[in-house]
Formats: sequence, C-alpha cells, structure tokens
Amino acid sequence: MPEQQQRTPVTVIGLGSMGSALAAAFLAAGHPTTVWNRSPERAAPLAERGATVAATPAAALAASPLVVACLTTFDATRDVLDAAGAELAGRTLVTLNSGAPAEARTTARWAAGHGARFLAGAVLDVPSAVGAPGTLLTYAGERDAFDAHAPALRALGGDSVHLGEEPDLAALYEMAVGAALLPALVGFFQGAAALQARGLTAASMVGFTGRLLDMTKELLPVFADEIDRRDYGAGESSVNLFLAGTAHDAALEQETGVDAGWLAPLHDLVRRAAEAGHGEDSVAALTELLRKPSGAS
Repeated sequence: MPEQQQRTPVTVIGLGSMGSALAAAFLAAGHPTTVWNRSPERAAPLAERGATVAATPAAALAASPLVVACLTTFDATRDVLDAAGAELAGRTLVTLNSGAPAEARTTARWAAGHGARFLAGAVLDVPSAVGAPGTLLTYAGERDAFDAHAPALRALGGDSVHLGEEPDLAALYEMAVGAALLPALVGFFQGAAALQARGLTAASMVGFTGRLLDMTKELLPVFADEIDRRDYGAGESSVNLFLAGTAHDAALEQETGVDAGWLAPLHDLVRRAAEAGHGEDSVAALTELLRKPSGAS
C-alpha cells in the first residue's frame, strides 16, 4: 500500500495563517487532507498542493476521522460546526485556538453531546514554525484520543505534549505562559524607542536583550520554587530593588520623551508589595498580591 494511503486522513477547518500552516504540514507529512474555509479562495494554494476542498462543513467533517478546527475562538468553532454536528459522531475533534479555560470546558461538553472525542490544544509558536521538530503544541482532553492520533498530530510539531484529561488545561497553560509575552515585548519596544530618541538603532540592543532574557530563563526555576513553597526570604532580587528602579523609569521617560505609562500598574504592584511587608523578599513575592484582586483585603 502506498505510504500516502497509510496516513490518517485529516480535515482542517479554518484557513487563516495558522490554519493554512497546519494543513500544509499535514500535506507535507503525507496525510490525505481535506480543508474548508468560509472564504473558499483561501483554500486555493492548498488545493494546488493536493488538498481536497470541501464545499460545506458537513462534507469536511465526513471526510476524515480526525478534524482539526483552527478558528478564532471556541464559540466560532461551535457556530461553524453546530449545524453539521451529526457528522462529528465517532470522530476526534481537535481545537487549536486561543480562549479561556471555561470555553474549552463548554466545547468539550458540546463535542461529547455530538458523540465526538475531544482535544483542546494550543500552538505555542508562530505559523511559520508549524511542522518543525522543536515546535511545541499542547493538548488536553481524552488521553485515548491523543494516543490514537499522536502520529498525525506530531506532523504539526515534534514537541507535542498531552497535559492531562481535563479539557481546559491547554487553554489554562497557554494563558498562564503567554502572560509573560506582551510585557516582555512592550519592554523591548520601549527600549527601542528610547534608543532611537538618541539616534541609535533598535538592532543595537538585540544581543543585550537576548542575554537578559537568557538570565531570566535561568531564574525561572528559582522563582517557581519560591512560589510553590510560598517562601521568598532568600531571594537575590528583592522587591525593594525593583521599587527603586521605578524612579529610573520615570527619569528615562522625561529625558527621551518615550511613553512609559504602560509601566504604571507594574510600579503600583511593586509598591503595594513593599507596603505589604515584602520589601526585602524576592520579587517573586509579587505572586502573593496577584492571588487576589488589588482591592481585596
């Protein structure tokens, strides 16, 4: 039997930049791939590479035992597939979109109501990395479903991890891990703007920023241990150290004209931690304040 026929047939619903990358990775790995998108023209490049273009969501579902939905939200997935829900019976539905854990749980119940096995997943990388050996994807939900389709799912990224049977775990981890991304990027953008105010280039700070991020990566296990033990007394980077740095941020804003207003809530968090008696503790003690709303007692 030719290798193409031995591969699990796969359907991809939703052909934005990420969905198109997922379908292309399945095709590259030799999986018979059916695609559907609300705007059919998005499917044309994939059809040229051998994908079958379904005319309706129902036809797309009927084509494959493994269905990967890459729409914007869990709500969008249910909206698109609900009318064709009868075709989900006996199939495995994998969602690869962002959303709150509660929405993943709702979608798991919805899929079960249609007789489908369900995995909620997350791609922790950019579309251009899909299909690479080191690309990380996380999945949560029925372990049997993951095991049955793991060879096909690894076509999307060699580092594919099943987090557990609870269907909301991938969404929870995506949001927990992703919380660090925007502050880090905005910090880099602020620094770039400050350098350009002096006639320097953003490129000149890339190497130094990378070194700082490497150092931060090395500190994460230390911070995690402090947080899990809720013991912050031995930290080297104290809350007071960061509190003193808030004045430097204000001075840089005044000198360069760069808007550093986005730092105000972070400065407030550091100040409140010091006022709560954590001044000499590790900066990881900020976690204690984040456990409850700022106005809570």
